[in-house]
Amino acid sequence: MLQRVDELSDLKRRVVAGPDPEATRRQHARGKLTVRERIDALLDEGSFQEIEGLRRHRATGFGLEAKRPHTDGVVTGWGTVHGRSVFVYAHDFRIFGGALGEAHAQKIHKVMDLAIATGAPLVSLNDGAGARIQEGVTALSGYGGIFQRNTRASGVIPQISVMLGPCAGGAAYSPALTDFVFMVRGTSQMFITGPDVVQAVTGERVSHDALGGADVHAERSGVAHFVYDDEATCLEEVRYLLSMLPQNNREQPPAMLGADPADRRGEALYDLVPSDGNRPYDMRAVIEEIVDDGAHLEVHERWAGNVICTLARLGGRVVGIVANQPQSLAGVLDIAGAEKAAGFVQTCDAFNLPIVTLLDVPGFLPGVAQEHGGIIRHGAKLLYAYCNATVPRISVVLRKAYGGAYIVMDSRSIGADLSLAWPTNEIAVMGADGAANVIFRREIAAADDPDATRMQLTKEYRTNLMHPYHAAERGLVDDVIDPAETRPVLIRSLAMLTTKHADLPMRKHGNPPQ
Repeated sequence: MLQRVDELSDLKRRVVAGPDPEATRRQHARGKLTVRERIDALLDEGSFQEIEGLRRHRATGFGLEAKRPHTDGVVTGWGTVHGRSVFVYAHDFRIFGGALGEAHAQKIHKVMDLAIATGAPLVSLNDGAGARIQEGVTALSGYGGIFQRNTRASGVIPQISVMLGPCAGGAAYSPALTDFVFMVRGTSQMFITGPDVVQAVTGERVSHDALGGADVHAERSGVAHFVYDDEATCLEEVRYLLSMLPQNNREQPPAMLGADPADRRGEALYDLVPSDGNRPYDMRAVIEEIVDDGAHLEVHERWAGNVICTLARLGGRVVGIVANQPQSLAGVLDIAGAEKAAGFVQTCDAFNLPIVTLLDVPGFLPGVAQEHGGIIRHGAKLLYAYCNATVPRISVVLRKAYGGAYIVMDSRSIGADLSLAWPTNEIAVMGADGAANVIFRREIAAADDPDATRMQLTKEYRTNLMHPYHAAERGLVDDVIDPAETRPVLIRSLAMLTTKHADLPMRKHGNPPQ
């Protein structure tokens, strides 16, 4: 028995060491960690338990029968992050370039099934060259099994994709089906067709990074939620994100009381937000003043900057915050902003994260490009996401809240549990100037002094319909609050809503706008 144990130990040491030192050197030369270095950085020290580490493929032809390395190019198993179970699979680029074959796919299927069955998050560390061409259609079938499990796990367990190398062709659809995508600059790319195919078909010459690099997906396509300069920072941020998510859709996110007092007033808010609705300010500063210790994790920070979506804690409870950003496009809603916020609201609702919405929105972005691009359809995605959400929902109107954008941004009329407002709020169909021009256009046109008449009628409209208590008087705002009391009021309100229970009508599934 001891002899057999020694043989096993020697075999496992060779498996952990990898194919050969030269392959490891090449991996490091690319600025990339090896597969097991990545797993060690992600999981708590000593917690990783590997499964199917001795698996080898059984394919033949094209020289495959002579090359049968253990693991078959993917390491699978489970461990803990901050003491909680997490399942992981990680491609080993040193073996077949991390390409997926039959055995490789079956290992991933196994760990995905375990994650779903036990109700624990799944993290994929992607660094693979796509389907293993030598195995043909069998490899493609393996991807189908992954996509099916991604879909089955959607909204049930958190799924996080970490892009640490290439991800091309059909393989890119698995990350697209998950909840969060992390990328690393300079080493990770995602695209359906690579630069060579693009050039052959369209004549366009483009580099790998310019086509599907981290910055492209963070700023233009919206595929990447988070982007970092190095793998170590990226994996540490994955750990931070996991600390704010529940294990599954049947659990609450982990609470963590800090030193920031729940009754702390935010006197700085008086100066951070100008009362003049035309002056911009940084909504991030407002968020940092309200949340615990000023800490938050922004999702899609560099895409659709006119809307902020971020995770933070209030009184120790994790919340999702959706906010207009007056520093970008005056905080209007557009196609990208509506899509970004809709996806975030759906994710929060799936994983029991209360939603706090901070409004300062002048409306939807006008223009031919927006209308032809489907702003109606895309704006409806955000409306559907809010209306469908059953988690606690609180909205706070800081300044402007005009027209359809006010309704869409979680107004009382679409189901917000509580609607609060600052005394600087202006809730109306449109701004006073525009409203007066529409309502009183004949009087203005007939006046001896149209400009003076316009100013007078604008003032009259603002006084009668846009004073800060108009909505409160009609029961559309639950309370008008002192801005400095925003944090304490939100924390008390969230505590009250902790036991909220809401049932949706019986149905197979909804049919949201596409």
